Amino acid sequence: MMRGGPVIAVDGPAAAGKGTLARRLAEALGLPYLDTGLLYRAVGRLALDAGQDPAQPAEKFAQALTPADMQRKDLRTPDVALAASKVAAQPAVRAALVDTQRRFAAERGAVLDGRDIGTAIFPDADVKLFITASPATRALRRFLQNGGDATAADAQTLLRDMEEALSARDRADASRDSAPMCVADDAHVIETDTLDAQAVLAEALRFARERLVASRA
Repeated sequence: MMRGGPVIAVDGPAAAGKGTLARRLAEALGLPYLDTGLLYRAVGRLALDAGQDPAQPAEKFAQALTPADMQRKDLRTPDVALAASKVAAQPAVRAALVDTQRRFAAERGAVLDGRDIGTAIFPDADVKLFITASPATRALRRFLQNGGDATAADAQTLLRDMEEALSARDRADASRDSAPMCVADDAHVIETDTLDAQAVLAEALRFARERLVASRA
């Protein structure tokens, strides 16, 4: 498919900071942004609403997805995250959403974040980034994002539970048969454990601009 602009793939595990980075990259480079993880969360949400186990065939929900489904306020809950992981493991669901993602980038290019953008959706992406951090760091970030109090008496227990949940999600995403999460051979890996959002953005922009200039040479 011909594209009217560059495609930047931002992959990585949950709570590594890829969503924040992708949005800021898109703004800095004047490109559209798509959070592809929301596609799978929305499909998982539709399956749950229908009373269906998300591990059962969910292709019909992917095919029926509307923009309004992506704008729901209940897509960031733990049960939807688990449902998203289950529907994302289904080749038929992934196939139904591939065209959605590619059409999004067709007119002007795009920055897309997910787990298989640079390996399966856009293996020819102009720029590939893989954003990661340790499970402990990601658990703390997600905990604080959800309004958690790190000084509360039960904070350590909640953090351990969240770290275990993130590690389980990592294993599921990396071991699925259809488009498993992995680092593309030509991706630039950014470890964010010791970096703040501004430092991550600066490094990503440096690499992206370098690659985009080289591609025009």
